[in-house]
Amino acid sequence: MSDEDISLTEKRVYAGGDDTTTAFVASEVGLARVSLSDDIVGEFSLERRGRTTDVAAGDGRLAIGTPEDVLVGTDDGFEETGFGPAAAVGYHDGLLAADDDRIARYDGGWRTLADVEGVRSIDGGMVAADAGIHRLDGTHVGLAGAADVSTADTPLAATDDGLYYLANGWVRALEGAFRTVAGDSECAHAATADGFYERSGDGSWTPVELPVDGPVVDVAYDGGVYAVTADGVCLANVGDGWRHRSIGLAGVAGIVVV
Repeated sequence: MSDEDISLTEKRVYAGGDDTTTAFVASEVGLARVSLSDDIVGEFSLERRGRTTDVAAGDGRLAIGTPEDVLVGTDDGFEETGFGPAAAVGYHDGLLAADDDRIARYDGGWRTLADVEGVRSIDGGMVAADAGIHRLDGTHVGLAGAADVSTADTPLAATDDGLYYLANGWVRALEGAFRTVAGDSECAHAATADGFYERSGDGSWTPVELPVDGPVVDVAYDGGVYAVTADGVCLANVGDGWRHRSIGLAGVAGIVVV
């Protein structure tokens, strides 16, 4: 069966075995659940229909941003929080969200932490925004035109003019308009509209040839590397090369592995 033969209306498409990891993919169509077995991208289903602007996991919970509200996953579905339209969500000492001009934390209700315009992503205690990288209290810590930030291990920033890492100030590692960056204690990845890069053990960045076309919009880690393209192709690599499968979603915004 080719990817073109697959549709979300089939609900269950391909089973990858019992020992699986679960990923959630946010897209214009909705939120999809994807089963991953080692490097096999398997069964997937649409968990919630409707545009999903971001997805995050933490504290044993799943949260999504939508044009209407921030929703938190429960045993019965998704629960509204009353935040309003959200551009980004994340977890750091609780649930965080951002809209066009504020960052807020949820604890039974929303409390504004700072006024920051144009937030594009949240990771740990930092946000990437039009004006650069900020802490959650709104303090600007450098750069401009930041599209994404990763705070695992060495902080990394994807910006309109390059990929940066934090040392004694921000140091540019690669030139270009970077759209996404992610990392953990062992590795890191970043992407432009037409390139995908991996950080080597010596700290250098090298291009990676993927078996699919289309820009990578997000990367996640859980015993392997999992990526997703803007047009809904999920990729997995646990050390033996990249495997991939289209899940038929347009306008993908992000992926988390739980």
